[in-house]
This record gives sequence, structure tokens and C-alpha cells, in this order.
Amino acid sequence: IIDGDIEVVYFEPQSRGLKPIFINKDFLVYDKPSGVLVHPNTMATEYSMLDEIRTYSGDNANGVHRIDMETSGLLLASRHKNAERFLKNAFEIKTIQKYYLAWVKGRVTSPFIVEEPIKIRDDYSTNKHKVEISNSGKYAKTEFKPIYYDKKYNTTLIECKPLTGRTHQIRIHLFHVKHPIVGDPIYNTSFKYANKYLEGKLTKDERYRATGATRLLLHANSLEFSYGAKYHIVSKVDFYEARKEIYT
Repeated sequence: IIDGDIEVVYFEPQSRGLKPIFINKDFLVYDKPSGVLVHPNTMATEYSMLDEIRTYSGDNANGVHRIDMETSGLLLASRHKNAERFLKNAFEIKTIQKYYLAWVKGRVTSPFIVEEPIKIRDDYSTNKHKVEISNSGKYAKTEFKPIYYDKKYNTTLIECKPLTGRTHQIRIHLFHVKHPIVGDPIYNTSFKYANKYLEGKLTKDERYRATGATRLLLHANSLEFSYGAKYHIVSKVDFYEARKEIYT
């Protein structure tokens, strides 16, 4: 028995006009902008992709996988609960393959694989670098392939194929091989700037000068999976053009 009033919190979506790039009766795919959360993380979150998903498909629709707020690109969303269960399980058992594009510092001349375990840092509360390479971490593997080297910016556009799904996997693996992602405010800068960013105190100009861009130049570019039929969905964004955002 509960005494007193019960407050029911209802999520009322507020669209900003972002439309899906792929639609069928079971799921939607969006090109998520950098800087937008998939789900609201507090009651104070003004806008997330869930606003667009539920505006378009109603209260039973939902995003079915994680994508960092800073990362742009493809977001898969279910339109009903059966599709949500199927697609979330498909991500869990790794039958959905994601491919990313990233602009990284330095010249990459040939494909390579990083197979290094990742763990959450024990001292995360003090230094803010969330994960690290550690023998006591969880198995993680990512394949990388260079696409284009830009001599002007000394950066390489690479394709990233994560074969596991660890937190910040692509970011920490590229940092580990000394090709950090341009614009990464955590792994492509000092502890001082990383902490300042995570405390919400890093200005846009400071970030631009410290990391090379005002946003993380990592983009979820394509998805391959089966749902009755085989799907290969590619982002509409020309991420090659993102090199124009790099600080010189």
C-alpha cells in the first residue's frame, strides 16, 4: 500500500524535423547528427533521437542500439515491440555488422587490425578517461582500412569494422596505435582538456585548437543485417567532406 500522490511521467516527443532515411513496417533508420543523444539521460534532456523516432512511429518505437552522442551516422530504430526484441537480440549476438568512417591523425598506408582488451578505468572518477587498454579487460577487436590520405591536414580517412562492442572501442583502439580520431576530446588530448570537456567547461575554440575539430570525426556509415531479407543500408552523409572541419 502506497500513501500519497503518484506522479506519472509521460514522454511527449518534440520533433525538430529530422526524417528517417529508410522506412519499412518494422524499423526505421536515421542519420543521427553529432551531438545528439539516442535516449534522454535525464528529465532535463531537451531533445534526443527518441523524439524523432516516436514522433514518426508512436510510443512503442525505440532505438535498438547505442551510439555515442558525439558520433554521427546510422541509428536503427524499431517500430514495434517484436521488432525491438529481434533487433536488440541481433546486436547482442553480433549478427548486425556496423561500419564506421573516421578521420584520424597521421598517415595510414595499409589495413591493420587492433586486437587489444579494454576495461573501464578504476580511477575514472578522477581522471575521466573512461576506458583503457588492459590485460584484465574484455576482449576487443577492430579492423581498419585506409581510404584516403589528405596531405594538407596530415589526416587519413579510414573505415573501421568493430568485431566486438566495447565502450569507446574504435576511439581507444585508434588512440592505442597513435592515430587518434580528429576532434576526440577524451583520447586525443590531455587529461586537463578531457576533464574540462567532461565537466562541460571546454570552449568550442579550445576544443578546436586542442583536438583539431569542434566535434568527433567518427561516423556510423553502414549497417548489414538480416530481417526477413538481407539489408545493406548506407548513410546519406558524404563524410569525405568532413575534412573541411579540421583545424589547420
